[in-house]
Amino acid sequence: MSNEVKSIQGRGIPLVGNDIDTDRIIPARFLRCVTFDGLGEEVFKDDRAQSDGTHPFDQPQYRGAKLLVVNANFGCGSSREHAPQAIARWGIDGIIGESFAEIFFGNCVAMGVACVTADPATVKTLQEAIADNPNLEITLDVEARQVQFPGFSASVNMAAGPHQMLTTGTWDTCGQLVGNRDAIRTTAAQLPYLAWK
Repeated sequence: MSNEVKSIQGRGIPLVGNDIDTDRIIPARFLRCVTFDGLGEEVFKDDRAQSDGTHPFDQPQYRGAKLLVVNANFGCGSSREHAPQAIARWGIDGIIGESFAEIFFGNCVAMGVACVTADPATVKTLQEAIADNPNLEITLDVEARQVQFPGFSASVNMAAGPHQMLTTGTWDTCGQLVGNRDAIRTTAAQLPYLAWK
């Protein structure tokens, strides 16, 4: 399938702190939207306002980053799917963290955002390396469960189910429907209750 997520390469953005919840990722007032369009601009809106321009998502050197590096229990709190949508619409394709809230993780996988876990030492190394050199090119090899940059390589973890979904593209349920439309039409034509008048 064309939506396979096997490797993500790009610059990173470090976001230090445990227990960053979905209300911080996207405040509740932005949940009234009819579509997810524009949510990327509002990601971490209140945290950014309180940080007076020092929040990583406001720093120009991190614009265009593809990988977010976080600490423990990222995405905890309410189950709003707007949180991973806002992060992805800002431009993030993958998240490396010590741990993730289960529903947040599931919402990420459902939209093709790779979330992998790493030990605290690896996360700290990544965050510090990115802070020291925001132009550092990092490779998250989802298929091989590895994260690398020049002079550094470490294992990352992802359960077998989400790993299979991302690397084979089966996370994309709409894509599967479109890709199998002929088989669906054939099956539908054989179902007697669809021919009722």
